[in-house]
Amino acid sequence: MSDKSDILTVDRVRAGYGEAVILEDISFSLKEGDSLALLGRNGVGKSTLLLTLLGLTQLHCGSIHWSGRDVSRVATHQRAGAGMGWVPQERHMYPSLTVEEHLTVVARPGEWDVPKVYKLFPRLEERRGNMGNQLSGGEQQMLAIARALMVNPRLLLLDEPMEGLAPIIVQELLGVIRRLVQETGLTVIVVEQHARLALGLTQEAIVLDRGQIVHQSSSQELLDEPETLNRLVAVA
Repeated sequence: MSDKSDILTVDRVRAGYGEAVILEDISFSLKEGDSLALLGRNGVGKSTLLLTLLGLTQLHCGSIHWSGRDVSRVATHQRAGAGMGWVPQERHMYPSLTVEEHLTVVARPGEWDVPKVYKLFPRLEERRGNMGNQLSGGEQQMLAIARALMVNPRLLLLDEPMEGLAPIIVQELLGVIRRLVQETGLTVIVVEQHARLALGLTQEAIVLDRGQIVHQSSSQELLDEPETLNRLVAVA
């Protein structure tokens, strides 16, 4: 049992877009260095939960505590400044910025800097002068992760990082994310349609259905129960 205090506590959160409620009664907590697979079928609220942590949805009730501080009504940029890093599903590349400018424009003091990011992603160093729209899908995903690391976050939110990528790139990114989880002390939440990939990277698992938590266990426990996993996320 870890003696570390919770870095993130979500308590009975009800949230959505405007008056539309997507998430209902969501509660969980993470300690520094924990890793969580956030699973479920399409449209059950996984991305909405990440956006809620970032303050980008309407919070109807409940609370979000970050490092002991209630950030439920704190602005998104302040949450980012406090250590929340986000890799959006859409990647959000800027065609007017080079690879290196994508990194330096968001840089905050800390362990992660441009040389360290290039060491993690050598391909980005090769493409350092290319514009954001001159990269392949895999390179854009690498850059999106690298850019989030340049903020020097304590929590990294990864939304569908493997989506639409070639198998060889998926394997490369899996290796990177595994290193981030196992070697850096980062707290990581991974939303991923490929449930077994996400479970293989993480310590804990939550499955959502219709905006509610329907399963919560260790990742290994869920991997060891393939019938339960198939029933919950309908994987092949």
